[in-house]
Amino acid sequence: MPLSTQITPSTQSSQRVRKIIHVDMDAFFASVEQRDNPEYRGKPVAVGGSPDQRGVVAAASYEARQYGIHSAMPSRTAIQKCPQLIFVRPRFDAYKAVSEMIREIFYRYTDLVEPLSLDEAYLDVTENKKGSPSATLIAREIKAAILEETGLTASAGVSINKFLAKTASGINKPNGLYLILPDKAEAFVETLPIHKFYGIGDVTAQKMRDLGVHTGADLKQWSENDLLKKFGKVGSYYYHIVRGQDDRPVMPNRVRKSIGTEESYAHDLIERHSMIVALEEIAADLKRRVERSETSGRTLTLKVKYADYQQVTRSRTLTESIYSADEMVKIAIELMDTTEVAQKHARLLGLSLSNLDCEREEPEYVQLMIDFS
Repeated sequence: MPLSTQITPSTQSSQRVRKIIHVDMDAFFASVEQRDNPEYRGKPVAVGGSPDQRGVVAAASYEARQYGIHSAMPSRTAIQKCPQLIFVRPRFDAYKAVSEMIREIFYRYTDLVEPLSLDEAYLDVTENKKGSPSATLIAREIKAAILEETGLTASAGVSINKFLAKTASGINKPNGLYLILPDKAEAFVETLPIHKFYGIGDVTAQKMRDLGVHTGADLKQWSENDLLKKFGKVGSYYYHIVRGQDDRPVMPNRVRKSIGTEESYAHDLIERHSMIVALEEIAADLKRRVERSETSGRTLTLKVKYADYQQVTRSRTLTESIYSADEMVKIAIELMDTTEVAQKHARLLGLSLSNLDCEREEPEYVQLMIDFS
């Protein structure tokens, strides 16, 4: 995917800078539960499986986050950090209903809406249905409408591209609004701690710190070639975002990259036979999901979480698409046998298909650094 295109002065007059908003609901699942259950308000709440069922935290309220509780944390660990933590089983139908309400608010302003999940989305409001010249004003109106119509708060980031808007939305959470202007973009990114960069995970951030890269200013000292050598293809992405450049357009018809399903078990799967039975059930569910999506894929990925919570994946890509559950199980067993699950046991198994038939390349988008209102 192309990252940056050089623009000559003669082309700038015929192009317009994009105005991108990233809206991110505040502690969405937990906030819905606190809204619908007044007795939870002001208290630490975790949405997810209970500790006695070896569950995992799916979302945590801001009160819970003060104790260091976060998503993907084992529920047993969470309750140790906060003994008064309230566990609530997820209600995805409720979350989806609220998400649809929020999305309808977005569509009042633009049809260029790219949902990332139930609780966040990008909006391109360069040309919008209200005819407003100010992306910041639109973001403020959207936040107010969400609060009035759902009783929930959202944070928003406004800037000239997706990377900057996404970064901005996290600055003043909860209920925040932050604007990064074009002429301030590079200076802002230079001061950003490396672990705050969207697209740089914990492992990569630590690798960068080991190399003496702690901030955007440090990262900016690296040439594109050196970043490519050290980090592979994604090095080009790092080179451009640290300069405030991100050419990805908002994609209203976002192409699904994978279809998957997984299952977490209350008791570790120890016997190989029980793991195979579990994979058969997962493959059957995956096949149903693939059929509903009217697609297929060539790459099957097995996900295994051991009893010690270490997680591994194994993948295999075929020359032809994978359609049958039996074929999925056959490949999954072969992949499973390359892991240490026989010794470490399994507390979670999952399968996903990627390289889907419906995938297509994203179009190139030209970014300009001109006046932004």
